[in-house]
Amino acid sequence: MRAPRLDAAATAPGTVRRVAHDDQTTAPAERGGDGAFHRQEALYRERVVTGDAGRYHLYVSSACPWAHRTVIYRRLKGLEQAISMTIVDPERDERGWAMTDGPGTTPDEVNGFRFLAEAYRASGPRFDGRATVPVLWDRVERRIVNNESAEIIRLLDSAFDAVALHPERRYCPDALRVPIDELNAYIYDHVNDGVYRCGFARRQPVYEAACRALFEALDVLDERLAGSRYLLGAAITEADWRLFTTLVRFDAVYYSHFKCNLRRISDYASLSGYLRDLYQQPGIAGTVDMDHIKRHYYRTHATINPTRIVPLGPLLDLDAPHDRASLG
Repeated sequence: MRAPRLDAAATAPGTVRRVAHDDQTTAPAERGGDGAFHRQEALYRERVVTGDAGRYHLYVSSACPWAHRTVIYRRLKGLEQAISMTIVDPERDERGWAMTDGPGTTPDEVNGFRFLAEAYRASGPRFDGRATVPVLWDRVERRIVNNESAEIIRLLDSAFDAVALHPERRYCPDALRVPIDELNAYIYDHVNDGVYRCGFARRQPVYEAACRALFEALDVLDERLAGSRYLLGAAITEADWRLFTTLVRFDAVYYSHFKCNLRRISDYASLSGYLRDLYQQPGIAGTVDMDHIKRHYYRTHATINPTRIVPLGPLLDLDAPHDRASLG
């Protein structure tokens, strides 16, 4: 595995490079001349030292794997009453993520925004870019605090313990921070972002290289999980939840829509049971909205799926026994 990759340096709030886009898939800055996908960096990277109940608000998408991480942490830590949340519409157009009152969505009762871009413009008047989820919003100062999911979940893991129902749950303990960071970097490069590098590749060799790297990593992870219930032993850590949000979308979306079709997760002996194990943890199934997931990918990425038809399948039985409790 590769050494952990350091987060990019923070960008000062309000100083935003224009990344307006001509379709609903990616911004020009993310479409490199080499035909590869290059993810846009997060813009707001402030820390919360001690979280107050009622001060912060999350803007999330149930479809987005990055935002899904924050929804999981909010649930696991018992922060629903301390941190309010708006779930955006899964179908994004050229105006960006929208707040609606459709199935599984929630209107913005904090600011009354109709589009997430309004939160970005309110935080920096020079904003003219692509608004991304998740967003941690400060209701007192009326601005975005952080929009980097990796940092938000670490804030939720510890900074809000004074107002959490489950402060004893810690998914990045100090003793495991180094191996967690190493796993996170490897999984991000090859799996989390790897599926997007496959799906948004614009040249055949670029796609094939990304696809091979993705499945080589899945093979490594499957072998690792053959003798360990979770990535770092008998306890669930941050690395597991960061992998989970990609795995739970894989067979339904990435396998076909992003052409990650060498194997399904259900074809892996260990990864498939591991996925079901995490899905069946208390409260987690309720954070997975497969309707939002499928509608977002198949109806938003018009350059990949111009018909915008959402497939009926596959039929997934994530409630089937996982048979992993005996692993250490």
